[in-house]
Amino acid sequence: EAALTAARAADATAQSARARAQAETQALAEILAVKDGERWPPMLDQIVVPDGLETALGAALGDALSSAADPTAARHWRDLPALPAAAALPGGAIALSASVQAPPALARALSQIGLIDAAAGDAAQAALAPGQILVSREGAVWRWDGYTILAGTKTEAAVRLAQRNRLIALRAALARAEAEAAVTATARQNGEAAAREANAADHAARAARREAEQNVERLRAEAARLVARAASEAARLSAVEETHTRQSAEKQEADAALAQARAAAATLPDLAALRAAVNGLRESLTARRNAAREAQANQALLAREQAARATRRAAIGPEIGAWQERATAARDRAGELTARRAEAEATAEAIRAEPDAIAARRAEAIDALDGAEGVYRRAATALQEAGEQARASDRAARAAEARLATLREEAVRAEGLAAQAAHGWGTIAERILERLGADAALPDPPVPCNAEAEDKARRKLDRLIKEREEMGPVNLRAEIEAGEVETQIATITTERAEITTAIAKLRGSIGHLNREGRERLASVFAEVDRHFQSLFSRMFGGGRAHLALVGSDDPLVAGLEIYAQPPGKKLATLSLLSGGEQALTALSLIFAVFRCNPAPVCVLDEVDAPLDDANVERFCALLEDMVREAGTRFLVVTHHPLTMARMDRLYGVTMQERGVSRVLSVDLGTAAGMVDAPRMAAE
Repeated sequence: EAALTAARAADATAQSARARAQAETQALAEILAVKDGERWPPMLDQIVVPDGLETALGAALGDALSSAADPTAARHWRDLPALPAAAALPGGAIALSASVQAPPALARALSQIGLIDAAAGDAAQAALAPGQILVSREGAVWRWDGYTILAGTKTEAAVRLAQRNRLIALRAALARAEAEAAVTATARQNGEAAAREANAADHAARAARREAEQNVERLRAEAARLVARAASEAARLSAVEETHTRQSAEKQEADAALAQARAAAATLPDLAALRAAVNGLRESLTARRNAAREAQANQALLAREQAARATRRAAIGPEIGAWQERATAARDRAGELTARRAEAEATAEAIRAEPDAIAARRAEAIDALDGAEGVYRRAATALQEAGEQARASDRAARAAEARLATLREEAVRAEGLAAQAAHGWGTIAERILERLGADAALPDPPVPCNAEAEDKARRKLDRLIKEREEMGPVNLRAEIEAGEVETQIATITTERAEITTAIAKLRGSIGHLNREGRERLASVFAEVDRHFQSLFSRMFGGGRAHLALVGSDDPLVAGLEIYAQPPGKKLATLSLLSGGEQALTALSLIFAVFRCNPAPVCVLDEVDAPLDDANVERFCALLEDMVREAGTRFLVVTHHPLTMARMDRLYGVTMQERGVSRVLSVDLGTAAGMVDAPRMAAE
C-alpha cells in the first residue's frame, strides 16, 4: 500500500505537469496558429530566434515583422541581393544575421542590425552608417538617424517571438512530461496490480483463518452438545426407571380395583329401565318449570301495573293542590291588576297639567343659562388675559435664569482659561529654560498682548514648525527599503509577464469556445427553424413561419424573433398575433425543440386553455405523433374534455369525506375495451 501510494502520488504529479504543459502548449499553439482564410502569413512566423534575442529583434524591426513575404500583399518584404559594399558595424556589434534564421528577404535588414552591450550603445550611435541599427538584448534601439528606444519597451513582435520560442520549449517539455507520465502510469498500474494481489492473498488468508476458527467453534459446540446430551440421557434413564417402578405398583392397584368393580357391576339393576324412568321425570320437571316461569312473569307484570297505578294516584293529589293554589293566585292577581288600573287612571288624571308647568320651568332655565353663559364668557376672557400675563412672566423668568446660567458658565470658563494659560506659560518657560538656558519670567506688571502681536507670533511659530517638518527625519533604512522596493518591482514584473501569458491563453480559449459555440448554435438554430416551419404549417393547417436572429450578426449576442403568417393573414411578429395564435405558435416552437433533443418526460400545464375545439384536435394529434416518433411521455394538466378523451390514462383527485383526498386513475383503453366487449358479444 505504501508503494502504491507513492506511485499514485508520482503519477498524479507527472499527470499534472503533463496537463499544465499540454494546456499551455495548446493555448500558445492556438494563439500562434494561422487564422483561417488568412492569405498572407506574417514574416514573423518564418523566423527562428535564439532565446534571449526576441526582445532585441522585435524592438529593431517592430511592426515590419508583421508584413508578409508574398509580393502580392499590401505590405511585404522583397527579396533583394546583398549590399555590395556594406559598412562594418561600429563598437564591436555582432550582426543579427549570424544568429537569426530568417527568409532571404530579411538578409539585408539583419546584416545591418548589430547586437551590442547596452552600456556602449550611446557612444556607438554616432558612428552608424546610413541604414544601420544597434540593439541590446534588453530592447534598447539606437538608429543611424538618431532615433532611440529605451530598454524595456514591449512590442507585439517581441511577445510573439517569445511565445514561439516558449512553444518550442513547451513541446519538448511536453514530450518529456508525457514520457515521464507514461513511466509513472506504468509504475502505478504495476503498484495497483501488486496491491490487488496482496489484497487477494490477504483476503484468502483471512478467509482461511475465519474458516478454521469456525471449524474450531463448531467442534467445541458439538462436544458441548454431546456432553449435554449424555447428561440428559442419563437423567432420562433414571426417570424412566423410577416411572417403571411406580407404574408397576399402580398396575397392581388397578387390577385389584378392576376386580372389585366387576363384582359390584354384577349386583346392579337394569340400566335401560333406569334411564327411561329418569327421562320421564326430566320431561315432567321441564313442563312444571315452564309453567312456573309463566306464572312468575304474569305476577311480575301485574305487580308493575299495580305500582304504576299507585304512583299515578300519589302524583294526582299534589297536582290537584297545585291547581287549586294557581286558581287562588290568579284571583289575587286579578284583584291586584284592577287596583293598579284604578291607580294608573288617577295618576294620568293628575299629570295632565304637568306639561305646562314643565314648559314654564324650561323657559326659566333657558334664561338662567343665558345669564350663566355671559358670566362664563367674561370669566374666560379674564382667565385668558391672566394666563397670557403668567406666560409672559414665565418667559421673562426663564430668560433671566438662562442669562444667569450663561454668565456663570462664562465665569467658570474664564477661570479655566486662566488656569490653562498659567499652566501653558509654565510649560513654555520650562521649554525655554531647557533649550536656551534663560529664565523666561513674566513682566510685572505683565505686558498686555494685543491681537496683532498674537497673530504675528502665531505666524512665526507656524513657519518654524513647517521648516522643521520639511527637513524631515533621517531614514536609516533607506538602502534596505530601496532593495525591498526593487525586489517588489521584479516580482511585479514577473507576475505581469505571467498575467500577460494567462490573458493570452484565456483569449485563445475564449476565441475557440466562441467559434465552436457559433458553429453549434448555427446548426441547432437551422434545425429548430426547419422543424418549427413544418410544425407551424401543420398546427394552423397552412400558413408559414420562421425564426430570425436580430440585433447583431453575432449569434451569441443576437436576439430571437418569431415571424408567423397564419392562413389568410399578413406576416407579423409573435406579439401581434391573438392569444390562441400565440399559444399554437409557442407549442410549435416547443415541439420543434423537442424534435431536435427529445426528452423522456414532458409536462404541459393548461396549454389547451386558449384553443378552440378544432385546434385542440390538432394539438392532440401532434402529441400522438410525438409519442410515436420520439417516445416521449406527456403529462398534460387540463380541464378540456376533448384533450382528456384523447389521453391514455386519466388521474383526478376526489374528496369522498371531508378533509380526506383520494387520487383516482382510469385507463381509457381498458375502460373502452370493457364497454365494447358486451356490445360485441351481443352482436
